[in-house]
Amino acid sequence: MTKFLSKTLTAAAVAAALAAGSAGAADTKPAAPAAHAAPAAAAAPAVDKAAIDAKFKGDKKAEYSYMVGMDVGRGLTTIKDDIDITVVVKALEATLKGEKTTLTEAEALAVRQDFMEKLRGEQMAKMKAEAEKNQKEGDDFLAKNKAKKGVKVTASGLQYEVVKEGTGPKPVKTDSVTVNYVGTKIDGTEFDSSIKRGQPAKFPLANVIPGWTEGLQLMPVGSEYKFFIPAKLAYGEHGPPQIGPDATLIFDVTLISIDKPEAAKPAAAEPKKD
Repeated sequence: MTKFLSKTLTAAAVAAALAAGSAGAADTKPAAPAAHAAPAAAAAPAVDKAAIDAKFKGDKKAEYSYMVGMDVGRGLTTIKDDIDITVVVKALEATLKGEKTTLTEAEALAVRQDFMEKLRGEQMAKMKAEAEKNQKEGDDFLAKNKAKKGVKVTASGLQYEVVKEGTGPKPVKTDSVTVNYVGTKIDGTEFDSSIKRGQPAKFPLANVIPGWTEGLQLMPVGSEYKFFIPAKLAYGEHGPPQIGPDATLIFDVTLISIDKPEAAKPAAAEPKKD
């Protein structure tokens, strides 16, 4: 049964992997590393086991079977429009009974590979369309935004607005910094916030997206700036799912401090031997 489920859900897993894989490459830099621990998993809700037994008249096998069916159904949700559930059940029954299946193992492998290619092609087409839409909307937004009072534009295309000018020093690329920030898309959708997490973010300035690396070097400590970051200075085509490819981003950033690396302590001298 485990072998069957693994094979049956392969296409669904591929679809999910394609969506996740498009989010970023190995060298994609985060806007700001999360400075919080992952939240604890929510406790399972209490259930009335007697009520469950009543639904299936005490038939445990039926209970288990229905649970498995729900799991398989959830696993197939992403490809539900590409499959015929009647045929799925037919193949399931034949496989479980050990009967001769319409497809041999070699034929099933060939069909699976064809299906994976189909899903991959659809995913790539969807990503391309989304990227083109995000790029156009971002370009239109930035073209209008740069004309607004108080908005400045750097040679790279980064746009920023000084909300509050601090009086402290400015960081350099080799520094680490502590900041509070809120990130939104140009439609106002918030996708990240150190403030909501209740803990400022700390990170090396060289290890974040280019728009942050450049923008934060303009800020004296104690400043609050608003950055309007073109896609090429953000995540580009590798935007995570909550952002999408080639999206222009907006960040409200407060520079709290510059965290200079500690100087290496000299090694203690070893005692002389007689």
